[in-house]
Amino acid sequence: MELSLLEIAILAVVQGITEFLPVSSSGHLVILAAIMADGDMEAFDVSDVNIVLHGGTLLSILVFYFHRIMRLLREDRQLIGPLIAATIPAVVIGLGLKATGADAALSSPLLAGCLLPVTGAILIWASYHSGGTTKCEQLSYKQALLIGLSQSLAILPGLSRSGTTISTGLRLGLTPIAAATFSFLMAIPVIGGACLLEILSIAKDAALSDTFSNAGHLRNLAIGAAIAYTVGLASLWLLVRWLERGRFQYFAWWCIPVGCLVIAWQLMF
Repeated sequence: MELSLLEIAILAVVQGITEFLPVSSSGHLVILAAIMADGDMEAFDVSDVNIVLHGGTLLSILVFYFHRIMRLLREDRQLIGPLIAATIPAVVIGLGLKATGADAALSSPLLAGCLLPVTGAILIWASYHSGGTTKCEQLSYKQALLIGLSQSLAILPGLSRSGTTISTGLRLGLTPIAAATFSFLMAIPVIGGACLLEILSIAKDAALSDTFSNAGHLRNLAIGAAIAYTVGLASLWLLVRWLERGRFQYFAWWCIPVGCLVIAWQLMF
């Protein structure tokens, strides 16, 4: 079953809002997909849509941090090593899940519901340390690896990638802006690599089937990516403003009740 343009657009808006705000985009997409599937999750596969929409929000990172990325490539090359170290855990765990087929569990709305309150608890935990004075360029390899480990855990739906990585960065003494910057810089290779693998898979499936029948779906995916990019750019700007004002933990009061409601829904129906 291929999703309609309206369904993809709804998922794209949710992806754009939740990718950067610390509420778990994958968790919200899994929960929303379960609601839209009306109990038939096998027929309502959003795996390819999920990755393509992540590609749209990846583009918003590249645009928002364009000058910072250019500075990284020209002047702050000492940060490249820590970024690589931070990326390794997520790559290893992600490829391991895909190779063993365990990634199917990542589509469980119950798992997402159980982990959303955990994200809320992490945000509250981070609020007791508003950040230090350390800048990205001063990160040690050990600190970068710890942030990378928190990113790898956020592969699970319901655990916010931005929430866990920024919280870890704050607790390690990074300034709020530095924690956000490092979080999104290290997301680039992880999301980019996942998108590349999915695009290759989609292209292979399209080549093995009727090209015409897939053209409409590919067009809808492109529109969804554009929506996710636009909404994501606004959400990223909003997150940075909230970090500057020390309101990062406020998102916990969304994650905790939503997670509890999803758990009740999954166990009762």
